[in-house]
Amino acid sequence: MGERAVLVGDPDVPATADAAATRRPIEIEVRYGGPDGPDLEVVADAHGLRPDDIVELHAGSTWTALFLGFAPGFAYLGPLPLELATARRATPRERVPAGSVAIGGDQTAVYPFSLPGGWQIIGRTDAAMWDLRRTRPNLLAPGDLVRFVPVR
Repeated sequence: MGERAVLVGDPDVPATADAAATRRPIEIEVRYGGPDGPDLEVVADAHGLRPDDIVELHAGSTWTALFLGFAPGFAYLGPLPLELATARRATPRERVPAGSVAIGGDQTAVYPFSLPGGWQIIGRTDAAMWDLRRTRPNLLAPGDLVRFVPVR
């Protein structure tokens, strides 16, 4: 899978609430489950759902980038509905691979680098969340809309 993140609009122009309502979301391709999403079944079990239901809910929604933090390019997206909101892991991982798509509480995010973390990993993307070669290094900024697109 090649990197695919469709950025609509000028990333150097801040988004407004009115503009966000009329523009297309940034699409990020995700490989859900298996070795790319080792916690997908844990999240499904926590809600009495099938892993496919979690993928459908996660990929079937449009998320808003609420704020950036934790690490460069780490955008907190949400809010998640109760059917997806899942507590963080009791024991954080020492290393979460870059591109991991995860759920932590009522938010979802993509890890921009290999970092320690305690969020539930449900998939992985090849999209670069932080790239210093871009005019705006962070792929996502507060106010951006995001859709996850399942791929194999």
